[in-house]
Amino acid sequence: MTVQIKTIDLEPKRQTFGHVARRLGGDKPASRYQEATFDLQPTDHFHYRPLWEPQFNLYDPRKTEVVMRDWYALLDPRQYYYGAYNIARANMNQAVERNFTFVEERDLFARADESLKAKLVTGLLPVRHLHWGANMNMTEICQRGYGTAVTAPSIFSAGDHLGMAQIISRIGLVIDAHTGTSLGAAKAAWMTAPAWQGARQLIEDTLVERDWFHLFVAQALGVNAVLLDLVYARADAAFGPVAIPVAMLTEFMADWAAEEGKWTDQVIRTAAAESAENAALVSGWARYWIDRAEAAGTTLSVLLVGDESAAVAAAAAARARAARLGLTL
Repeated sequence: MTVQIKTIDLEPKRQTFGHVARRLGGDKPASRYQEATFDLQPTDHFHYRPLWEPQFNLYDPRKTEVVMRDWYALLDPRQYYYGAYNIARANMNQAVERNFTFVEERDLFARADESLKAKLVTGLLPVRHLHWGANMNMTEICQRGYGTAVTAPSIFSAGDHLGMAQIISRIGLVIDAHTGTSLGAAKAAWMTAPAWQGARQLIEDTLVERDWFHLFVAQALGVNAVLLDLVYARADAAFGPVAIPVAMLTEFMADWAAEEGKWTDQVIRTAAAESAENAALVSGWARYWIDRAEAAGTTLSVLLVGDESAAVAAAAAARARAARLGLTL
């Protein structure tokens, strides 16, 4: 008996969804990112206006002063959709776990005396509260923003900040032998220590900003580019003999900052290039929040490195970055 195996090629009737095909200019194969992004947000047939904001539709481009002909022009250069994002973060988290295992097995924080541990508690651990505020900001941008191209990566970013807050909390548990006392002391420092009050006031002020693109600029060029850059990239020497273990345990933050910056830069650059009005608006917001972040970071810089140099350098880098995005400061 012989068995003949034949194969046939089945030509799909359509290469992608109709709304994606219209974006691509024809029925062409689309990437998963394109199919998970283009025109997914509802635009018509809402049942009611929000009772808490009856002047707007549920999804409404008027929730920001920035005006775009097409909000789906603000694409993510990383091309993150749910699957790709989770795969990328799972890989990064594996590195986090390896680094924590390495540091704990070798007890690398044992070389820190009590005064250095106290500096870690008051100078590094309170940043977890800054990440929590950033998490709330990015969640707010997701729920008020317009277009899946922006709202989807915003909620991914919110998850990133929550994860980074947890990493900082784990560092505290390593320092205090898993008693949790360092986290209580860090919260007290966040609430009362003079070095942190500028950063706390800044993040609390962002929490009440209703224009979502304004909030996006404040988070990207103020909080991320100045305050987080100050702590993670410009204060290494502050932790002396445990600077390397700290750098290992915060490696995720360094990798995240470089990757997140590609997306936020693209969004701001595209919006500013849309019109002179947009460029003026975004430039004014960037100028305001970078200035505020620099002022808020000065006392923190003094705590960490002994002078204001870290805050000045972080703000200068943020201004140079804004200029590269087409903003006028």
